[in-house]
Amino acid sequence: MTIKPLQDRVVIKMVEAEETTKSGIILTGNAKEKPQIAEVVAVGPGKTDVTMTVNVGDKVLTSKYSGTEVKVDGEEYTILKMDDILAVVG
Repeated sequence: MTIKPLQDRVVIKMVEAEETTKSGIILTGNAKEKPQIAEVVAVGPGKTDVTMTVNVGDKVLTSKYSGTEVKVDGEEYTILKMDDILAVVG
């Protein structure tokens, strides 16, 4: 099954959170923050007043706790509006 977003929506898949800090401390499940960097899986066609500025495969930085989480074929995705994407990460 595939997900085809409508209007100005984007489907993303979150990148796994780091399990260790830069100093080498191992984080438990509760100590990890929700990841904010994700990979774009699908992009909607946009609306007349919204130009879609991301492409499939881009790594993006999203607003914390934005979008709607869905599970399709055992994979977890988030569907959010283009406005909830803060930046493309290079």
